[in-house]
Amino acid sequence: MHQVVGVRFKKAGKIYYFSPGEFDIKLDDYVIVETARGVEFGKVVIGVKEVDEQDVVLPLKNVLRLATDKDKLIVEENKKESQKAFEVCLAKISEHNLEMKLVDAEYTFDRNKVLFYFTADGRIDFRELVKDLASVFRTRIELRQIGVRDEAKMLGGIGPCGRMLCCSTFLGDFEPVSIKMAKDQNLSLNPTKISGLCGRLMCCLKYENDMYETAKKELPDLNEKMETSLGKGKVVGLNMLERLVQIEIFESGQVVEYTLDELLEEGAIATESTK
Repeated sequence: MHQVVGVRFKKAGKIYYFSPGEFDIKLDDYVIVETARGVEFGKVVIGVKEVDEQDVVLPLKNVLRLATDKDKLIVEENKKESQKAFEVCLAKISEHNLEMKLVDAEYTFDRNKVLFYFTADGRIDFRELVKDLASVFRTRIELRQIGVRDEAKMLGGIGPCGRMLCCSTFLGDFEPVSIKMAKDQNLSLNPTKISGLCGRLMCCLKYENDMYETAKKELPDLNEKMETSLGKGKVVGLNMLERLVQIEIFESGQVVEYTLDELLEEGAIATESTK
């Protein structure tokens, strides 16, 4: 077991584990840590706890120190400088006639590196651009190509539901989303209805998917023939969320709605499927 704290560097970024060392670190404290990118400023979003060795990346790095008010001022200054760097990079991209869309610019806390995030349809030869930027900023330059989902996460916006994008407010990681999830939830397969601002399938299709998959296993299929206390019939409607089944009785033509529990109590059994 390892004692760790969870640190996040961006509002909805991934959470990374660090060893608290000898520091008395509490939830919502700001800390200075060393990462693969260099020295960084982050917020503690998971207080001190113990985790299994398999849940951390070893060797576990220590928190360097608790952040001070001076560190917070440095972060604010870095944000201002990042905006200037963004504008300079835009101009340089235009000069080199590169088909790339600049999304964001970011200084590391120690100003040891400036990162530029961009999207593009294919591979971009930006070697000359990097040389130009290095001569301007006199520091290490990193250009990182990102996908459209990452772009939406960085820029933010309002989704079709009228709320701020999940990815930019609380989702730390993107999870795989498939068209099968929309089908299972009986949603319209119109791309404009199930796509987010990024143009990809909405992340929220994943939220209830496990519940729909469980319901699909428990409930009969549409058009499946059933033997009930009222006679033989077939399934004509399903409400996955409330576990309701509508069965049309052959003899009377009546459509009767059953809960899953009622079907089990009645001992209703499937006879054959017309799928």
